[in-house]
Parts: sequence; structure tokens; C-alpha cells
Amino acid sequence: MSERKIRVLVSVLGLDQHEAGALAISRMLRDSGAEVIYTGRFSLPSTIFEVATQEDVDVVGISAHSWEFLYYAEELVEMMSSLDPPVPVVVGGSVITDSDRQQVLEAGLHVVARGATDQEIVAEFHRLADPNVRAALAAAARP
Repeated sequence: MSERKIRVLVSVLGLDQHEAGALAISRMLRDSGAEVIYTGRFSLPSTIFEVATQEDVDVVGISAHSWEFLYYAEELVEMMSSLDPPVPVVVGGSVITDSDRQQVLEAGLHVVARGATDQEIVAEFHRLADPNVRAALAAAARP
């Protein structure tokens, strides 16, 4: 019996129109054996939540090439955290500076470090998709 493939939704949030990073991540994840659902550019948190729910994804990946994702970050994390188990949201991109990193983490996003290798990026998605990790995130979120 083969292990279930992880399911990842990849999107570009808000008015950010730069999708090269999202397409590259989608290919890397697909080549690693993940099932990838790509929503494209100009997605709002409600759209991402709806598609993620319909597609039963394990992780959401946001490609960021503008700072607009910060505006939507808390709303998206709140929606994805309401699922059982919660769906982690990973953000990566050229605009995430060291000073932005703390704000991103406080919003509840998981960050792919700038300069991470393809293998490190893929490994982080697979780690967050693990049912035990998702259960731990759910337990940590409970009051």
C-alpha cells in the first residue's frame, strides 16, 4: 500500500501579480510527489479557504513578491486554523526580509527562509503536512 500524497494549495494572495515563484514552487512540489492545486493570482483569503476546504489540502503555500500578503495574513491564518485539523499556511518570496519575518510569524504563518534550497522548501511543506504536526498545531491553538 502506498503512502497518501500530500495535497498542497499554492496561490498568490491579493493584488500581487507576480506568479513566477508560485509556479516554481508548484513544479517543485509536484516533482516531489505532492498533489498541487494552483489557484493563480489575485486570490483572497475567502477564495483560498473555499478551495482548500473543497480540495482537502494539507498545506497552503503563498508566494509573495509584494508586502500585500501581510494585510491578509491574519485573516487567512484564522480561516485555515478553524479547520480540523488546521491547515498550516507557508509563505515565501523575495520580499520577506529578516525584519518582516517576526511580523509574519506573529500572524501565524510559517516562513520559508530566504535562500532555502529546493530540497529545504519541499521538506518544510512535507513536514507541515504530516498529520502529527497538524495535530500538534491544533493542540497548541487550543486555549
